[in-house]
Amino acid sequence: MIRKTGVLLLAVMLLAPFAGPAFAKDMKAAMVTDVGGINDQSFNQSAWAGMERVRDELGIEVVYMESNQEADYAPNLETLYDQENDLIWGIGFMMGDKVREAAEINPEQKYACIDMFYQDPPKNLVGVNFKEQECAFLVGYIAGKMSKVNKVGFVGGMDFDVIHRFHYGFMAGVKTANPECEVLVQYAGAFDDVTKGKSIANQMYQKGADIVFHAAGFTGTGVIEAAKENNRYAIGVDMDQNFLAPDNVITSAVKRVDNGIFNVTRDLKEGKFAGGGNVVYGLAEGGVDIAPTSDKHVPKAILDEVALLKKDVISGKVKVPANKTEYEEVFK
Repeated sequence: MIRKTGVLLLAVMLLAPFAGPAFAKDMKAAMVTDVGGINDQSFNQSAWAGMERVRDELGIEVVYMESNQEADYAPNLETLYDQENDLIWGIGFMMGDKVREAAEINPEQKYACIDMFYQDPPKNLVGVNFKEQECAFLVGYIAGKMSKVNKVGFVGGMDFDVIHRFHYGFMAGVKTANPECEVLVQYAGAFDDVTKGKSIANQMYQKGADIVFHAAGFTGTGVIEAAKENNRYAIGVDMDQNFLAPDNVITSAVKRVDNGIFNVTRDLKEGKFAGGGNVVYGLAEGGVDIAPTSDKHVPKAILDEVALLKKDVISGKVKVPANKTEYEEVFK
């Protein structure tokens, strides 16, 4: 553990040459979920998968606390601090400010937050971010190529930067593949409202869309339910969501939150914690991609084109827009 009495620390120092690093042996890591819970089959579940890898591959004790509402963030973080965890994760942009507050109050405690890019964070805090626009661009390209009616949809969870990256990356992919394809867009205003997600998707399908992509966490499972009931296609997010509807989910914009969790926790164990800054994972770093099950429904010729696009994005030949301004600079 990090917090030790002076006597224990002295004992560890004396025994270290014989017993190896005690910190690595009894390290504990914890995470606070965003709303939607640990079994949201999307964002939080992917984060917990990373924690399970931490446990299984690094031998670190792990635990989580679920947030049912925003008011749960601060007390959950405090509870995990009181339990003397070595690293505490906040899962999601919405709790980013609460994680920073906790880090400033407890400077000896290590914290990390998914989807929060911090300006001048304290040395005990790291922001872990992803280039969601890159995987969204690839699934958008697939949607643009596979739509038979030149109309697809996007359902966002909440209206902020992370979801904007999915939104405008997807639209850029659609328009690159098929400039005539219309993209219907609506935000649900929640990450934990399955009924709302289903209702929005149903409306899009009724308006003629044949493929709908969601970036809406647990809300998005409603989109996938609507795809099944309407016999249309859906595109999943965060995890490979084909298992939710094998005949309807043609691909997913996979965001490897699990890799981010694992890498940062492993670095702390190895004494290389990236506190005081941010890390960003894109296609080049293996942080985002399309789902491995994409070949079940997407023709090989399209997947070959996607593979070339990936190379162009990684090389910088293609710059994927991450927001409305960048999108409109290319697609008027």
